[in-house]
Amino acid sequence: MKIHILGICGTFMGGLAQICNQQGWQVTGSDQHVYPPMSDQLREAGIILHEGYDPAILSSNLDLVVIGNAMSRGNPLVEAILDGKIPFISGPELLGRLTSEMTVLAVSGTHGKTTTTSMLAWILEHEGLNPGFLVGGVPENFGISARRGAGAIFVVEADEYDTAFFDKRSKFIHYHADVFGINNLEFDHADIFTDLADIETQFHNAIRRIPRSGFIISRTGIDSIKRVLHKGCWSNQISIGEGTAIDFTSNGDQLSASGLDMKIEWPMRGFHNAQNAELAVAMAHVVDVPMDRAFSALSEFRGVARRLNLLFENGSLKVWDDFAHHPTAIANTLDALTQEEAPLVAVIELRSNTMKTGFHGEALVASAACADFVYWVLPETTTWDTSSLLRPDGTSVVIRDVLVLEPQLVQQASGQIIFMSNGGFSGIQSRLVARLTEC
Repeated sequence: MKIHILGICGTFMGGLAQICNQQGWQVTGSDQHVYPPMSDQLREAGIILHEGYDPAILSSNLDLVVIGNAMSRGNPLVEAILDGKIPFISGPELLGRLTSEMTVLAVSGTHGKTTTTSMLAWILEHEGLNPGFLVGGVPENFGISARRGAGAIFVVEADEYDTAFFDKRSKFIHYHADVFGINNLEFDHADIFTDLADIETQFHNAIRRIPRSGFIISRTGIDSIKRVLHKGCWSNQISIGEGTAIDFTSNGDQLSASGLDMKIEWPMRGFHNAQNAELAVAMAHVVDVPMDRAFSALSEFRGVARRLNLLFENGSLKVWDDFAHHPTAIANTLDALTQEEAPLVAVIELRSNTMKTGFHGEALVASAACADFVYWVLPETTTWDTSSLLRPDGTSVVIRDVLVLEPQLVQQASGQIIFMSNGGFSGIQSRLVARLTEC
C-alpha cells in the first residue's frame, strides 16, 4: 500500500502517518511547514517529507491520498487530486478503518483530552496491555504521539473539530468507540460551530454510534453533558466526579482517591488534572484494569510535552510552558500555579480561531484573575475591541509582537512566568530560558 498524507505535520495526521508506517505501508507526506518535533519523529520512522504543495510530488502509482482537515479547495495538491481522480480519504475515517477490529477508547471534552488520553494509554501500558494510541501531543512516558500497538485496545484523543473540507462532521464520529469518555463540554471552535448547542449535537451523534454493550463515561454536574445524554443514550453509563465513586483530589504533588482510600505522589498539578485522572482511571476500569492498580499507575505518569512543563528554575524564578488557549483551561492552569507564593506573570497568546474572534472577551479577563500581571498577545489582524482585556490597575497589557517582551522578561528576578499558547509562540520560551541560563 502506497499512500501520501496531505497536512502530515499536524499532530493527528503525523500520528496517523506513524501508524500507517507501522502497518508496513509506504508513506510519504507534505505540509506547508515541515517542522519539529513531528518532522523528527516522521523522518526517524523513514517517512519521506515534502515541504509545500507542488503537485509534482504525487507519484503515479499512489494507492491513496489522506487529506487533513487544514486542507481546503484551492490548495494545488487538493485540486490535482480531484482532477486526477486519485482515491482520497480523510484522516479520521482511515483511522476508524485501521482500528475497526480493536476495542476503541475515545477521550473527548473541550479541555484535557491530550493529558487524559496520555494517562489512559500509560495505565494500559503499565498493565502490560500494549495499547495502540493516537494523542494530540507527545506523552513523556512514550516519547511518540502514536503507535499501532500489539494489543487489542486502541486509545484515541477524540476531537470534535470537523473532519475534512469534504466531510464537516466531527472527527470522533469516525472512531466507532466502544468506550466514550466526556470530561467536560463548553463552547469552542467558533470558526465551525455557531453555538454550544451545535457542539452538543455532534456529541449526541457520537453517542448514537456507541454499542449497547459499550460505555459512556461522563462528568457529573455539567449541564451541557446532561443535555447531550438526555437526547438519548443506549449504552452503559458511568458518572465520575463530585459525589461519585470516582472522585479525586489534588494537593500539590499528591493525588488522593477517597473512594479507594489511596494516595499517590505524582508530577501533575491542579484540580483539572485530578479530573483528567478520574476519567482515565474510569475508562481503564471498564476494560478490566482494577481501579486501585489504574490509580497507582499514575504515580509513574510523567506528563505531556507543553502541558504545564517547567522549562527553567534557579531557586527564585520558574518559567513554565502550557498549551492552554481557552478561558477555562487558562484559569485551571493559573490556579494550579497559585499554590506557590510567588508573583505570577502570564504571557497569553490569543491564537486559536475562537480566541481571535473575541467571543470569549469577558471570560478571558476573569480566567487570568490569578495572575499578578498579564501580557495578552494578539495578531495584527485582530478587529475586536481589545481594551476589555485591560485591568483598571494597569496590571495587564495588550501587545502585537511577543518578541518585544524578551528584554523585559529576562529582567524578572523572582516569581513565575508562564507562556500559554496553542502555537509555537515564535520560540520565545527557549530563547528566554537560554538568556536566563547565561545570567
